[in-house]
Amino acid sequence: MDFLFNTNVQFFILAYLVGGIPFGLLLAKKFAGVDIKASGSGSIGATNVLRVVKESDPDLAKKLGAATLALDALKGVFVLSIAYFIGLSEATLWAIAVLAVIGHCFSPYLNFEGGKGIATGMGVMMFMLPSETAIALAVWAIGAKVIRISSISSLTAVASLLVASFYIHPDMPHAPVVFIVFILNYKHIPNIIRLFKGEEKRVI
Repeated sequence: MDFLFNTNVQFFILAYLVGGIPFGLLLAKKFAGVDIKASGSGSIGATNVLRVVKESDPDLAKKLGAATLALDALKGVFVLSIAYFIGLSEATLWAIAVLAVIGHCFSPYLNFEGGKGIATGMGVMMFMLPSETAIALAVWAIGAKVIRISSISSLTAVASLLVASFYIHPDMPHAPVVFIVFILNYKHIPNIIRLFKGEEKRVI
């Protein structure tokens, strides 16, 4: 068990545990009295919070959705900021970023289920690759306004981030970015199936 005293390992565990905090579930239960795991898409993210709470209180839905989005984005950044401040290596920072996303998507507090990971993924990417993430967010904003389907906007933004990373930082190791993108796409498989069936709802 000596490995648990290794600073990197401690941050890896912290990233996973903090990443796994289901803020959307907690906020919806506390302030709206609803279980978003049992309603809507069953996801713990901001989109499902907005979708489910909007049925009873549209104004509260917007507030809880925004709070969920912010907290999900910041939980990975929180651990990364501490790790960066104490001088951990870039490779360690990337591992922390990956584990924060894994924590959100496969939460230890929800029997290893979780959200789609977009907010947490964009949060850690903003920290690690700010230019690429700014491009992705612009793509997401355009998609959200024009298409108004959350999954399409999100997946298009993720794809643009990956492509931009190869153009802006061609010499960096891209494995962590590819892995995060893979996880985000994997978690969106049900949405992709609904898109092909024409069943994906407009939420944004």
